[in-house]
Amino acid sequence: MKLSIVVPTLNEAAGLERCLLPLQALRARGHEIIVVDGGSRDASRQLAQPLVDAVLEAPRGRAVQMNAGAARAQGVGLVFLHADTRLPEQADKMVATALAESLWGRFDVRIAGRHPLLGWISGAMNLRSRLTGIATGDQAIFVRRAAFEALGGYAPIPLMEDIELSRRLRGLGAPACLRARVETSGRRWESRGVLRTVALMWRLRLAYWMGADPARLAERYH
Repeated sequence: MKLSIVVPTLNEAAGLERCLLPLQALRARGHEIIVVDGGSRDASRQLAQPLVDAVLEAPRGRAVQMNAGAARAQGVGLVFLHADTRLPEQADKMVATALAESLWGRFDVRIAGRHPLLGWISGAMNLRSRLTGIATGDQAIFVRRAAFEALGGYAPIPLMEDIELSRRLRGLGAPACLRARVETSGRRWESRGVLRTVALMWRLRLAYWMGADPARLAERYH
């Protein structure tokens, strides 16, 4: 099963190679890597160019960028990977096996960082996702391209696009919850304060489920 790995970027030059270099083994096995840049002012596009099959430009916003990458993709399966996240070894084989039985899924996540609570937060995210069938972008959501297209892709909203997509995909079937872990940067938690960030995200998710405008939530998040 050919996979297309879509990586949205915005000023990710400092860590982009750490994401893309391990993916070269997947390219050698016939999969494709697509970077979709949302208007970076650093060297993100130039760094990505020799390490991917295509560098696209799209309006800023992960949902819009990932939709643009999916529209260009040739793979039967799509993997949406944040630029600060690394896939585990043999991720392509895991995803192909999962998509042979399920329409979509995600990995468990490990948040890399120095704060001792990050391990606890990772475990809580994985458990919550397994119980609810809802995945976050940090968990590298993967999906059959036909199912993604049938649902119209990501909703063009500035926040909670992964939650919203998960909700619609869950209507088609339960996700494959892989216990293999992607590793994502803990910079967001550590720069803002770990407990403060957890509290903020819970408040935003609750507000979203109660019908709040994602644009207003994005303002609060940023």
